[in-house]
Amino acid sequence: MFALPLAASSILQQLFNSVDTAVVGRFASSQALAAVGSNSSLISLMINLFIGISLGSNVVIAHYIGQKSEKNIHAAVHTAIVVAILSGVFVMILGQFIAKPVLLLMGTPEDVIDLAVLYLRIYLIGMPFIMLYDFGSSILRSTGDSKRPLYSLIVAGIVNTVLNLILVIVFKLGVSGVAIATVISNVVSSSIVMVILMHESEPIRLDVRKLTIVPRELKKILTIGVPAGLQGMVFSIANVCIQSTINSFGSATIAGSAAALNYEFFSYFMVSAFAQATVTFTSQNFGAGEYDRCRKIYHISMAFALLSCGLLSAVFVLGKGMFLGYSTDPDVLYYAEQRLIIATTLELLTAVYEISAGAMRGLGHSLLPAIITVVGSCVLRLIWISTVCKVFHEFWVLIIIYPISWIVTGIIMVIAYNIIKRKVVREAR
Repeated sequence: MFALPLAASSILQQLFNSVDTAVVGRFASSQALAAVGSNSSLISLMINLFIGISLGSNVVIAHYIGQKSEKNIHAAVHTAIVVAILSGVFVMILGQFIAKPVLLLMGTPEDVIDLAVLYLRIYLIGMPFIMLYDFGSSILRSTGDSKRPLYSLIVAGIVNTVLNLILVIVFKLGVSGVAIATVISNVVSSSIVMVILMHESEPIRLDVRKLTIVPRELKKILTIGVPAGLQGMVFSIANVCIQSTINSFGSATIAGSAAALNYEFFSYFMVSAFAQATVTFTSQNFGAGEYDRCRKIYHISMAFALLSCGLLSAVFVLGKGMFLGYSTDPDVLYYAEQRLIIATTLELLTAVYEISAGAMRGLGHSLLPAIITVVGSCVLRLIWISTVCKVFHEFWVLIIIYPISWIVTGIIMVIAYNIIKRKVVREAR
C-alpha cells in the first residue's frame, strides 16, 4: 500500500519526459526527439546529489518518528525545505552556464545540439520546484504517506500532457513547447505538496516563518543523503559516458535509445519504490528497536520488487510494437527494440542491489552501499566503454553492460547487507 503509490508517482514523473518525447517524436522531428532524449542522463547527473539528500531527510525524520521525538521532527522538516530551496536555485543557475559546453563534451550531433541546449535551459528553470516537490514528498513519505504526493503528480501530469499538445501542435513551439509544459507541471506538483505540508498536523506541519537550518539536523541529513547523492551522481556520470557513446552512432540511435529508455525507467521504478519503502520502514522500526521487523521488511520488499518489475518488463517487451509506435522512423525503431530486449527484459536484476542498499540506509549506513554501487556499476561500465566497446563498436555491445553490472553489484551488495545487519543489530541490542 505504501510502495505502489510511490511507484506510480515515479512513473508519472517520468511520464513528463515520456510525453515530451512522444509529442515531439510524432509532431515535430527525429532531431527534436533526439534533443529531448539526449538530455535525460545529464539532467539526472545535475539533480541526483540533491535527490539523495532528500532521501537523507526521509531516513532522519522516519527515525525520529520511530523514537516519537516531535521536537527533532519539526527541526528536520524545516531544515529539509530550506535545503530544497537553496539546492534548486543553485542547480538552476549553474545549469544555464554549463548546458551547452557539457552537451558538446558529450558529443551531441550538430543537427541536435541547438535544440538540446534550448530544451535543457528551459527545463532547468523549473529546478527549484522539482526540489521542493522531492523534499516535500520525502517528508510525507517518512510518515508513511505515499498517496498524496501521487495525487499531486496526477494533477501535474494532466497539465503537462494538455500543455504539450497545445504548445507543440497548435503553437508549433516544438522542443521549447514541451520544456515549458514540463516547467509549469513541476510548479503545479510542488505547489500542491507545499500546501499539504502547511496544513498538516504537528510536528510535520510546515511553517514558512520558521524556515531555518538547524546544524545538528543538517549534519544528520547530509550524513545519510550525501553518499546516496554522490552515488547517484557517479552513476549518472557513467550514464553520461554511455550516452556519449550512443551519440557516436548518430541521431537515429539517440532517438531509439531514448524511446526504449522510458520503459526501462518504468520497470525500474517498481524496484525503486520498494527500495524507498525499505528505507522508510526500516528507519522507523530500527528507531523503535523492532529489529526482527527490519529483517521481514527486507525479504518482503525483495520479493515484491522482483515480481512487479519482472511482470512490467515483460509487458513492455512483449508489447514493444505498440509501446514504440509513436515513432515512425524504422531506424529509430530498430535501435529502440534492441535496447528494450537487452536491458528492459533483465531490469528486475536491479532489485537485488537496490533493496539491499535501501535496507542498509535504513539502518543508518549510507556510505558502504554508495561505494559498492560506484565500483560495481559505474566503474565497471566505464571500463567496458573504454575497452570492449572500442573493439566492438556495436550498439548491443554497449547496452549489454547494464545487466552485467547489475549482476556484479547485486552479489556484492547482498553480502555487504548481511554483514552490516548482523553488526548493527548486535551493537543496538
